[in-house]
Amino acid sequence: MMRHWQTTRFRIDLTQPQVMGIVNVTPDSFSDGGSHEGVSAAMIHAEKLLADGAHILDIGGESTRPGSPAVPLEEELRRVLPVVKAAVALQVPVSVDTYKPEVMQAVLDLGADIINDIWALRQPGAQAVVARHAQCGVCLMHMHANPQTMHQQHMAQEGDVTAEVLDFLHTHTRSLEALGVQAERIVWDAGTGFGKSPGQNFALLQQQPRLAAAGYPLLAGWSRKGSLGKVTGRVVGERMPASIAAALLSVEHGAAIVRVHDVRETCDALAVLQAMRAPHALDAQG
Repeated sequence: MMRHWQTTRFRIDLTQPQVMGIVNVTPDSFSDGGSHEGVSAAMIHAEKLLADGAHILDIGGESTRPGSPAVPLEEELRRVLPVVKAAVALQVPVSVDTYKPEVMQAVLDLGADIINDIWALRQPGAQAVVARHAQCGVCLMHMHANPQTMHQQHMAQEGDVTAEVLDFLHTHTRSLEALGVQAERIVWDAGTGFGKSPGQNFALLQQQPRLAAAGYPLLAGWSRKGSLGKVTGRVVGERMPASIAAALLSVEHGAAIVRVHDVRETCDALAVLQAMRAPHALDAQG
């Protein structure tokens, strides 16, 4: 697996797990909708995430919870652009969670480092925006169906989910690389919860080393997801312990980046994992 992620302003070291903190500037996200609307509230939250140990900020202006309606372009721009501009000034890697090429271009023009796209750049013009940029990072995610339909019974994904995810991500990665985007700019996300049953999500976690063997760094997004509620019986606001467990298991199974709401607690858990992996380093510190 590649040991770094090339982005607009930063060459992110992936030799240690990276924590991506979630900054939702939406009224309806499944976990924290409405909590960080407005530039001031969003930046207070972003600065707290960084103080808690986040390495990357991920800013999103459209909810992708099951059944969520699409947000008009102008509204997403209104929500996202002021927050991205302020976040870029913090001199940390800034990712923007969007699938609209117009939003991609606008945030890259402001200096954003990463495009995190649930549609894997499948919207018309999206690949071209990323390919024109000198070195922005990109995260390609697998999604079955779309946020409006992906959890309807007749839309369920079938067959070997890991094989399908691998084929999908390989296909769209080759397409992007054919446009001149270097492999070191690309990260994969298996798309936990996006059109997959709980059993399929956990099968992907179990078989994540198959994805990691392809050589592209993996981003895991299990935080507070419905599959964790399925196995614990907990509502969204009570899923922190399960989310931390999923983050640790993801890293143990080859993920380089975890996208989380609960940054401080996840960082503490990862510190314990790292201590187990390299116990003698602790004694060497004196």
